[in-house]
Amino acid sequence: MKAASRPNILLVCVDQWRGDCLSIDGHPVVHTPWLDQMALEGVRFTRAYSATPTCIAARAALFTGLTQRSHGRVGYQDGVAWNYPVTLAGEFTRHGYQTQAVGKMHVYPERNRVGFQRVVLADGPLHFSRRNVRDYDTINDYYPWLRKQMGRAADAFEHGINCNSYVARPWDKPEHVHHTNFVATKSIEFLRHRDRRRPFFLFVSFHRPHPPYDPPQWAFDQYINAEMPPPPMGEWAVPGNLERLTGRKFDGSDPWLNRFRPDTQWGIIPERLLRRARAGYYGHMTHIDHQLNRLFETLYDLRLEGNTYICFVSDHGEMLGDHGFFRKSVPYEGSARVPLLLRGPEGSGIGRNAMAGEPVELRDVMPTLLDCAGLPVPKTVEGRSVLPLARGEKPEWRQYIHGEHAAFGQSVQWLTDGREKYVWWSGTGREQLFDLANDPNELRDLADSSPERVAPWRTRLVGELEGREEGYSEGGRLITSRPPRASLSHIQGRKK
Repeated sequence: MKAASRPNILLVCVDQWRGDCLSIDGHPVVHTPWLDQMALEGVRFTRAYSATPTCIAARAALFTGLTQRSHGRVGYQDGVAWNYPVTLAGEFTRHGYQTQAVGKMHVYPERNRVGFQRVVLADGPLHFSRRNVRDYDTINDYYPWLRKQMGRAADAFEHGINCNSYVARPWDKPEHVHHTNFVATKSIEFLRHRDRRRPFFLFVSFHRPHPPYDPPQWAFDQYINAEMPPPPMGEWAVPGNLERLTGRKFDGSDPWLNRFRPDTQWGIIPERLLRRARAGYYGHMTHIDHQLNRLFETLYDLRLEGNTYICFVSDHGEMLGDHGFFRKSVPYEGSARVPLLLRGPEGSGIGRNAMAGEPVELRDVMPTLLDCAGLPVPKTVEGRSVLPLARGEKPEWRQYIHGEHAAFGQSVQWLTDGREKYVWWSGTGREQLFDLANDPNELRDLADSSPERVAPWRTRLVGELEGREEGYSEGGRLITSRPPRASLSHIQGRKK
């Protein structure tokens, strides 16, 4: 197929968007009309997961199509170079596409283009007040633009809300200079000024709904007084049980788990603060949804919708108070399950208002988009194209997904087929089993009452971990108390 006749590819990635937060899926609060419209015109993957649910590790899977065993990022660790020889953008560039990224990348070094021809970089505030402004400008294109728009030495930390916090307040500047608007605006500029002789691969990467929870006033107001059901709280997640599960103290004595810290990962915060956090989080979602409509309308204005595939995905979720947890890295649905939508042009064979329930994950995005473009999938890629599933075909599919992450001083390993989920905590050896089909909120831990259901999952995990350098699996059994790692040695230039 000649380059000029190939379809365009638009990949939209959001940061920390839960898999259940689309109004078309029946969420009781959040409203996402334009993503709902996209879903009506395409396919929703209802069991999509981030196998390593934090920003850096998740993006490694997204950009390479590899499992965490191969891409080597099994926790959150900044400052490790991205030296992957085969990447999603690199393949599109190699095959004649004009490739552009706008927004958050979270790679290292920060200006590493990972195969894109051009990157407009816009990461989060990152405790901006503690950074040297001049140095920060070299790794973020948003801040020079913001100061130019405001006509003064403005920054995004003037409201004092940190980048990993449940504290929420409305945006303190005009809406058009919000971080979310910047990403949409620069993406639209690319569409209008690109080289029209070539197809494009455009990666639109929003930092939100990741904290800071600072949507525009109207978006915050839309949810602050909305009726919100309380977050689910399983009996296994109360402090005494959670201490036995994780081996950590949840009484405020552990500095990393102090429930009164505004950047806590676990704790029961007052309802009024949780309401504000949820209003800020959901407000970000509706704001992004409206900005995506700007992008979608531009595709129509430029008559591109008839030859463009659109994929919408998140790098991971947000616990948002479920079981007392906040943020990500844990294996529970709020953290690990993500939205995944795929819409194709007329004649693509992709279903309309369709759902696919097979277990899929971020490593599947790269082969899917290459498949949509009619490009070969490199042999290094370990994910699989979900395009046949989107077309209603029934290919033989994987039985389950293996996920993991370093958390609470240990590695948390998990497996799921979308109907059940098995969890193993490496530090304590504790196991959990959830019946997702009948208990989607993971309220009941069945590990103790159903050992016969646990055993086959344990055997599968032993196999997944066999030969790994951490030593979690040995002699056909799981080994506890081995120190966790955030990255495997082969991505740091050391021999395995």
